[in-house]
Amino acid sequence: MVEQLKQTLRDKASARWTALLLLALANFCAYIFMDILSPIKDLMQSTRGWSSEAFGTMQGAETFLNVFIFFLIFAGIILDKMGVRFTALLSGVVMLIGGLIKYYAVSEAFIGSSIDTWFQTHLNHIPLFEYLGVAPFYEGMPSSAKVAAIGFMLFGCGAEMSGITISRGIVKWFKGRETALAMGSEMALARLGVATVMLFSPFFARLGGVVNVSRSVAFGVVMLCIALIMFITYFFMDRKLDMQTGEAEEKDDPFRLSDIGKILSSGGFWLVALLCVLYYSAIFPFQKYAVNMLQCNLTLNLGEGFWAGSAIMFIQYGVMLVVAACAFASNFSSKKTAKAILLCCAVLALVVFCYMGYKRGTAETVFAVFPLLAVAITPMLGKYVDHKGKAATMLILGAILLIICHLTFAFVLPACKGNAVVSILVAYLTILVLGASFSLVPAALWPSVPKLVDEKIIGSAYALIFWIQNIGLWLFPLLIGKVLDATNPELAQAVSEGILSPEQAAVSYDYTWPLVMLAALGVAAFIIGIILKAVDAKKHIGLEDPNV
Repeated sequence: MVEQLKQTLRDKASARWTALLLLALANFCAYIFMDILSPIKDLMQSTRGWSSEAFGTMQGAETFLNVFIFFLIFAGIILDKMGVRFTALLSGVVMLIGGLIKYYAVSEAFIGSSIDTWFQTHLNHIPLFEYLGVAPFYEGMPSSAKVAAIGFMLFGCGAEMSGITISRGIVKWFKGRETALAMGSEMALARLGVATVMLFSPFFARLGGVVNVSRSVAFGVVMLCIALIMFITYFFMDRKLDMQTGEAEEKDDPFRLSDIGKILSSGGFWLVALLCVLYYSAIFPFQKYAVNMLQCNLTLNLGEGFWAGSAIMFIQYGVMLVVAACAFASNFSSKKTAKAILLCCAVLALVVFCYMGYKRGTAETVFAVFPLLAVAITPMLGKYVDHKGKAATMLILGAILLIICHLTFAFVLPACKGNAVVSILVAYLTILVLGASFSLVPAALWPSVPKLVDEKIIGSAYALIFWIQNIGLWLFPLLIGKVLDATNPELAQAVSEGILSPEQAAVSYDYTWPLVMLAALGVAAFIIGIILKAVDAKKHIGLEDPNV
């Protein structure tokens, strides 16, 4: 009876996993808003006049304040000083404010408003940032894209704050228990947000046969409202836990400027940081253009009848959840028979999911398969690194897969255009492999950082890596857009001469050079991976050794 009285919420599995579910759902909703415009790039061009450069500049704005105003560091300080509960609520509010601004920017109410008029002639020149060549706006950028970029900047601040807060919350509730499983589960659910937005954003934009891009962003704003509700609910659960334990909130070590010198003097740290920025820059910015790239390279036969209706989308989404649930659960099944059954169900459901995407004949339903293999193998890869090691080798393998996938998109996929079956098979296989290569990063890279720096400054090391990573996430969406416009000048001319409609031009880009650029990031990551493995062999850092 005494033991029962001492038991806290953290000791109850149901309460722990409820807390995790609240945090994971909040991150799931944030992932949805993060890519809310990615599947409808063509509609933003044809209905709002956003060029690829404007689209890329707006997408890159998400991390602008984190990089150049160092908000990422401030977010860590806020978390340290104010604790998980306050920071979670603050991040939810900031994300929602940013989302509402972005919604207004793409809404019909914005067109012709006084704000629209003001932004047409202002905020083109920002003296210091323009001089450095990193301004988030430019002369001639559509006013709606400028205001959307401002909203996305605020959202990015909240999203980054949310990410580090969620990680800290998981550690608080699961410390000494199923921490790795909890973090893997949270990331798996968050990545399903990518597939969700790929299916639902175009659905809402074209709902009722009338194109309205603001409906997609409104859907994203609703998701941010749900995220805030999740954080509020978590607030009360977390407070109750602290009241039971009588403890103050656990807090991370603060980011200290004095730590920077120690971290930057580590050659291994720089190799891992560069690998991180190269990996993420080759995948996250690509996600924002992937649907449009497929529209330009696939031979898609738009579904008719049942395949063109609303019901099929919800059925396909249900099948996707079956794939994810069965694949993820198979990693934790102790019985071989049950594991085999779960894997067979996952594979069968994946085939059905892909067939549905083919029959629906839209690019976004094809790319929605991207996170599914990652959800399946991320826990498996993490377990392998924990018990077998070979982290540096896995990073090299990930870089090789990255190169192969982007070069396949650049050269093989366009060559298959005209053959609907072959092109979509190539697309599905390449997208799945790319998702698998992405799984190698959290499984192999992040656990390697503690082996490279002193435990006392591990928090500062992660903060610096996140900051360096955000530089790539700001730069490469912008670069992809610039390269697209620079290598496809004939499209703008064809529209001005009436040869192509804006809708036709939006799905007629040649993506070869942007994809070659992303493949080059993979080559750089491959070279750094080899150097990292050589350094590990020479200095015995332990990257190839098991974590357990």
